Parts: sequence; structure tokens; C-alpha cells
Amino acid sequence: MSNPDEAPQPQQPGAQPPQPGNVPPAGYQPPQGYQPPQGYQPPSQPGQYSQPGQYSQPGPGQPQQAGGFHFEMPTDGPRNFNDILPQGGFSGLFKTMGLPTELKVSYFIWVISGLLGLLFGLIGLFAIIAAFAFMPGVAALLLVLLIISLAVAAAQIVLAMKMKEGKEWARLALTVLAAVSLLLAIFGSINAGGPGAGLGGNWFGFLVSAVAVVLMWLPNSQLWFKAVKGAV
Repeated sequence: MSNPDEAPQPQQPGAQPPQPGNVPPAGYQPPQGYQPPQGYQPPSQPGQYSQPGQYSQPGPGQPQQAGGFHFEMPTDGPRNFNDILPQGGFSGLFKTMGLPTELKVSYFIWVISGLLGLLFGLIGLFAIIAAFAFMPGVAALLLVLLIISLAVAAAQIVLAMKMKEGKEWARLALTVLAAVSLLLAIFGSINAGGPGAGLGGNWFGFLVSAVAVVLMWLPNSQLWFKAVKGAV
């Protein structure tokens, strides 16, 4: 039997190191000139990939990966006209299952304001038609603004439904529409007091659109879009 008080003998030159899978003792150094056998892999260090698809947490004193918001151009743009249309048509217009609260509020803002824009636009159309008998030049300008506002209202409903599906390009397009609504509000205020004043957008409509845009870009909404993109 060996004496337990005996100190371990140092490794002799040419001695074999521990085989793969064995844990070497603390302070072990391979002998000079030693070449590891083919296929031998040293133990993985903290913070390194040990196997494909696996990542170990950084060890003490090692920096962690930095994160934060950064804008990226959408890569899921529509390839044809069918990609623009909502899946399943307009039957699910008021269904928001699975959306975070921020996107639910933003979605309903876009849809309701779009429906109201279509309604008030059609009502204003009669006032503009009547104005052609008195001020044809002003009425023609208001008619152009009305057509643009109707197109914007219809587009935001369709884009909101595509945004609900997790399409980043639709979210970017809605952001652009908010900027268009600002321009329409400016032109609407210039023609204030005339027939159909305020058609094509107003300041209240722009502020509502701005709130919807902010809600779409909040961190919780960002995480949802990334999760949907990764699941596709």
C-alpha cells in the first residue's frame, strides 16, 4: 500500500499527459517537446463556444456582449402584390392575439384613425363637389388633398394589418405615413376656413399617428418583431 503522506512524483520526460476527458491536476504542465495526440481538444474556457449552438456565460472579469437599440433596414420586403395584402383578407381586422400591449394600442390607433379618415373623407367629398360651383380653383386643390388623404387612410389600414403579422417593412412604411400626415396637416391648416377645411389631415391626426409610431419602436415591440423574424 502507498503512503498517503507521500508527495506526488513529478512527471518524467516523455510521460503521457492525461487523456481527453480526464481533468488534469492543478498546475499541470506538459513536458517540453510534447505534441498532443491527433484529435485532442483542450478544455473550453469560459465565454467560448464549447459546441456548435452552445454558449457558456462569460467568466469573472470578462466583458459581456454589448446590446442596445440600432436601426436596421427591413429585409422582409414584399416580393409581389400578394405579399402586400393581409393574410386571410380583412376578416381578422380586429384580432390582435399574441401582440404585446404596445403594439395592440398602436395597431388600433392606425386602424381606427384609418377608418375615420375614410368616413370623413367621403363626407367632405360632397362639400368639395359643391365648392366647384363657386371656387373651382380652390375646390380642385382640396380634391387632390382629399384623394391623397383617402389613399393614406386606406394604406395605413392595410399596413397596420401587415405590421400585426410581424412585417418590419410595414412598420417602416407606417412611420413614413406619419411624416406624410404631418405634411397634410400643414396644407390643411393653410386652407383652413375654406370648403373642406382640414381635409387631408389635421394636427390632431398627426399627433395620434406620432403616438402610434412611438409605440411601434419601443423596446418591447422591438423584441416581438425580432422574435417573429427568428421564428420564420
